[in-house]
Amino acid sequence: MRTLIRSAAATVAAGLALAPGAALAAPSPSPGATAVAKAGTSFLTATAITAGQPVRVGASTGDHLYWSFRADAGQVHEVGVTVTFGKPRSGASTWTVDVFDGLRRRQACTGGAQTPTAERSATSVTLGCTLRRVRPWAEPWSGDPLPGAYYVRLSVTDLPEPDLGAPIDVDLVVGAVDSGGASGDDGELAAPLVPNTRAGTVLAAEPAPEPVAEEETNLTGWLPEAGSRWVWTGVGGVLAAVAGVAGFALTRRPRRR
Repeated sequence: MRTLIRSAAATVAAGLALAPGAALAAPSPSPGATAVAKAGTSFLTATAITAGQPVRVGASTGDHLYWSFRADAGQVHEVGVTVTFGKPRSGASTWTVDVFDGLRRRQACTGGAQTPTAERSATSVTLGCTLRRVRPWAEPWSGDPLPGAYYVRLSVTDLPEPDLGAPIDVDLVVGAVDSGGASGDDGELAAPLVPNTRAGTVLAAEPAPEPVAEEETNLTGWLPEAGSRWVWTGVGGVLAAVAGVAGFALTRRPRRR
């Protein structure tokens, strides 16, 4: 019993070390990592980066910038972004950083300034997002982070119209920390969540249409099927006419001679 209690206490302590809402150290570039100087404009054109790889790209205010990175089970990732303004602005602007998994599901941030507002006098704004620990397995409906590809999107959500298109410099770093210890997840993901990028087969020539079977000519094809509503309607009409004639014959008065 004491052994079980100590084991449970160790597990709880390990979970508290990286509990949701706990802030990680600010991500910093890895020594010797190659810098990236470009960004994509959609999920399909997202620029692939690795944890600790620095990104510095010039862009325009209003652009949607996309990057992608790979996450493994047991890791906790933190995204750090700094936007530097190239010239004075006419008003305050609000920026946001979003993270999506391989199924394009938006992942919640447990820490960091995800949607800060830069005042007019500010020369830069810092954004951050600390993700939950990547789990090796989860139910499809849970939305928990799973191993695979992840996407980072930087955009501005509110700014004065005169500032649209102004030059900016973006610095981004994705940090990864291995939480270690037992995950407590009873299962394992069969394959990482990555988008299906396999192209279809290219047709060299137009496919020949399949032959259409000729309809057999039948003289009785125009007749309604037995038991259809048209048959019952006709039978009902005939019975109604017979009943009307019989009723008239029984109720009419005989003629006097």
